[in-house]
Amino acid sequence: MRESIYLTEEHLLLRDQVARFVAEEVEPRAAEWEDAGMVPREVLRKMGRAGLLGLLFPQEYGGGGADALTNAVFADALSQSTFGGFIVTVLVHTDMAGPHLAHGGSKAQLDRYLRRVCGGELVTAVAITEPDAGSDVASIRTTARRDGGDWVLNGSKMFITNGVHGDLFFVAAKSDREAKGSRGISMFIVEKGTPGFRVGRVLEKTGWLSSDTAELAFEDCRIPEENLLGEENAGFYSIMRNFQTERIALAAMGIGHARQAIRLTLDHVSSRKAFGLPLLERQAIRQRLAMLEAKTEAARSFFFHCAWRMDEARGGGGDAVREVSMLKALAGELVNEVLYTCQQFHGGMGYMRGTPIERLWRDARILSIGGGATEVMLDEVAKRFGEN
Repeated sequence: MRESIYLTEEHLLLRDQVARFVAEEVEPRAAEWEDAGMVPREVLRKMGRAGLLGLLFPQEYGGGGADALTNAVFADALSQSTFGGFIVTVLVHTDMAGPHLAHGGSKAQLDRYLRRVCGGELVTAVAITEPDAGSDVASIRTTARRDGGDWVLNGSKMFITNGVHGDLFFVAAKSDREAKGSRGISMFIVEKGTPGFRVGRVLEKTGWLSSDTAELAFEDCRIPEENLLGEENAGFYSIMRNFQTERIALAAMGIGHARQAIRLTLDHVSSRKAFGLPLLERQAIRQRLAMLEAKTEAARSFFFHCAWRMDEARGGGGDAVREVSMLKALAGELVNEVLYTCQQFHGGMGYMRGTPIERLWRDARILSIGGGATEVMLDEVAKRFGEN
């Protein structure tokens, strides 16, 4: 019997490949990465050699040329890890940063960078968020001005995943300071080590401890004219285009965390006894877990539907902004509901550092905030009331 109307045999083979990698290379070692504050770059290169870091990218550069649904299968399988910091390190590279290069890069830029991005030799980051500009992209203040044959960048970026140890940064800056609102924003390629570009602060987070996060500073950072990524003053459209890929990836994380939390909790309540009976024998506990599993499985089905809709939209069937915004809001809120309850059912042990359920609880909190807060997503849905 088919598991889902959306999944093919090839999808299941990909899922199994990713699951093996997570089981063999991540789960036994990632506690050390939490202490180190980063995923070892050799792990990412190993994923690159296995063909797992370029599924969305053109085959001529070592990518897979895959569609959104196949990439969703990858994100779903990757998100079965219990280490959110590892997951987001990879998904920022594959789904949030790398597509800016693949979509907007010139032939020279693709030739120079994309094969190494697919191979995990260059780790990417996208620098859009600022201290005073998150979901409101039009409010960014980082500037880019022409000076001879160069661009000069000034400003700062905040909460940048892969920002400490990344190699290649795709940076949004205001290239036309006279333009109003979202107009006048461009994207630029900035390499690690470029004079005037530095890590301003290494940021310490509540969760995602094995991902490195930074505040970035640009102080008269000079880059060559050819480092403009895409069309000048059209960066806002590039950012909006990629938001759907980013948000469906974050939804995958939320649903994956929820599934793992339910699995861990079922194991715990099946063996933990209170007043002479396993906790699972308590009606309140088993019914609550049953409802959370029902919600999670429904969200997962909607997740695959949204990926399918993205492919349909790219084929000329409108857009999937409404559906993906619903999904991001749903998954971000649901994972926090699931983790609150599952941690509660673990009792005092669920509050202890070093346990998977405590780690998942911390890692889940950001998923209703990052990549578009729930409130922003719901407003996107509300703007489209009445659409089918």
